[in-house]
Amino acid sequence: MKRKVNAIWNGGGADGNGFLTAQSGAFSKMPYSYKTRFENDNGELGTNPEELIVSALAGCFNMKLAFVLNEADFKPKSLNTNALLTFNDGSVKSIELLVKGKVPKLNEEKFIELAEYAKNNCPISGVLNCEILLNASLL
Repeated sequence: MKRKVNAIWNGGGADGNGFLTAQSGAFSKMPYSYKTRFENDNGELGTNPEELIVSALAGCFNMKLAFVLNEADFKPKSLNTNALLTFNDGSVKSIELLVKGKVPKLNEEKFIELAEYAKNNCPISGVLNCEILLNASLL
């Protein structure tokens, strides 16, 4: 599998801006800039690389956890993951995954064990150079 994204940037670092377009069409000409990266706490002006990274991890983790649960003969009804990326001093320091699962016939201890395995083995986790923390619980 190969995936393509086109990134366009116009101008300097602090005063420039750009657009991101994904091959899939999931986003097209999504704006990004210094302002959307560092001064846009509510997220309404566009995206930034950190938001895309944390989104990729949360999505990958949920999918990996669903597969791990299936392999252990459990059928999840839902997996709801909030992911919080911490960026300080010019680098991503950590990402915390907060997952709540609705999985019939599964106890919380086993859910935490399987979630930890999924966190450590999802493809996106493997390419990130930061601490990945997990808080898992059942609904």
